[in-house]
Amino acid sequence: MDGWPILSTLIFLPLAGAALIALLSGPHAASNARWIALWTTLVNFAISLVLWWMFDPAKAGFQFVETAPWLAETILYRVGVDGISLPFILLTTFLLPLCILASWESIEERVGEYMIAFLVLETLVIGVFAALDLVLFYLFFEGGLIPMFLIIGIWGGPRRVYAAFKFFLYTLLGSLLMLVALMAMYLQAGTTDIVALLKHDFPPEMQTWLWLAFFASFAVKLPMWPVHTWLPDAHVEAPTAGSVILAGILLKLGGYGFVRFSLPMFPDASIDFAPLMFALSVIAIVYTSLVALMQEDVKKLIAYSSVAHMGFVTLGLFSLNRQGVDGAVMQMISHGFISAALFLCVGVVYDRMHTREIKAYGGLANRMPIFAAVFMIFTMGNVGLPGTSGFVGEFLSLMGAFQASTTFAIIATLGVILSAAYALWLYARVIFGELDKPALAAIPDMNAREISILAPLILATLGFGVYPKPIFDLTTVSVEQVLADHKANIQAEHASPPTIRAGAPLTIAPASAKPQGKDGHGADDHGASDHSEPEAPATAPVPAPAPEIPPATPAPQPTP
Repeated sequence: MDGWPILSTLIFLPLAGAALIALLSGPHAASNARWIALWTTLVNFAISLVLWWMFDPAKAGFQFVETAPWLAETILYRVGVDGISLPFILLTTFLLPLCILASWESIEERVGEYMIAFLVLETLVIGVFAALDLVLFYLFFEGGLIPMFLIIGIWGGPRRVYAAFKFFLYTLLGSLLMLVALMAMYLQAGTTDIVALLKHDFPPEMQTWLWLAFFASFAVKLPMWPVHTWLPDAHVEAPTAGSVILAGILLKLGGYGFVRFSLPMFPDASIDFAPLMFALSVIAIVYTSLVALMQEDVKKLIAYSSVAHMGFVTLGLFSLNRQGVDGAVMQMISHGFISAALFLCVGVVYDRMHTREIKAYGGLANRMPIFAAVFMIFTMGNVGLPGTSGFVGEFLSLMGAFQASTTFAIIATLGVILSAAYALWLYARVIFGELDKPALAAIPDMNAREISILAPLILATLGFGVYPKPIFDLTTVSVEQVLADHKANIQAEHASPPTIRAGAPLTIAPASAKPQGKDGHGADDHGASDHSEPEAPATAPVPAPAPEIPPATPAPQPTP
């Protein structure tokens, strides 16, 4: 398989499926569009499994790198994956066929356009996780707004236009600041190559503004409190599959951005703003959990719970230790399974009753025992019950937070209790009790299609809850590399005399100025190697010892 552009295939195959659907016409166009979309996403998932099988988890650098000239040979089409981006690509290709199946009967109008929107969205999301050029990343990152805007605005609920514009404007305005930061980074470093920027030493005062600009984009996308208000409206009005893709994948773009850019590229600013991130995280965890307790709409309750769970992600990331970052990545993957499944469960009863009001249900265990059992599994996963994937991510995130700040970690732990309160309260109101509402008297249980959609999510939630090793095998070395880059940049900053800092023009802190780790590759105590990109001048080992002396400071003479 050498020479096969597997990443470009993954990125652009959905576009080929979308183009084929666009050519359809005739009385069977809707049915054919469904089948083309399903087979395209299934083939893409199979290719992503091949990518996983070929990936070497022992390497910290980017693999399967593809480079081609693009814009005036300054900005390149460059893609690659490491142990952090690959799990999110797998999550994306795993959920897309389930979204197509979930829309099989519920979407009856403009079916072809609906399937095209999902296929285009798959291309753009995979592109975000694979991009190794800042401009390419930004285009994929912002491009994903368009198909999601259409999915909510065309196939959503009664207030779909309001929700779609609120979603679009919130996320677009935040990302405009990131565009300004991107241009500033190019002017300062002379490149938009992400691998090179990971090694670049930005001045501390510049890091502050760059970090804030990226934060404006990632915080809205995640979303963090208080810029989370677009999410409940978007979830309530979106069709079921739209909520699945929004909660399962699109929210993860913000967390991925923090771990890919903010931590390693702006290490000084990440440390300076860590207390702020901790404060916003615990507010999100506690406040939105309390708000979830007051909801009367099932979808809105799950939406607020997503904001709370993303609080654990930012808490773990800015703990700046291995347990916290590992836990945050695991929490994002786990939330992708569990939140997607919860919205699919809501879709099961909504397709039968056409209401999401909690008070419209009750006693479903008497008529829908299979649904009651399935809903219980994902409710327990949302609570973080041991044995589910939700427990692994939350536990590690809190462990990392305890090492960084005991006070914030204790407050965040209240979120675990509150999540049990709102999740079990919802389950009791919907599933238990007397079946005394006439509209529910003949409600049928889950059919074979619905069971086939939720069965893979059950296996993922329980399987990775009991045995999370496959995910950690992918992420551990790359997480160590992120933390190693973070520490190396901090040490280089502190080791550089002010005279060198003040006079640095565009490219500062070559690899020789960065202290080497125990393994001689600029790594931390874990021994992670540098990125496997061929950056010979940046990664070549530095011969020992003589430290560089600034020209302006004469070297002291030894006393005879």
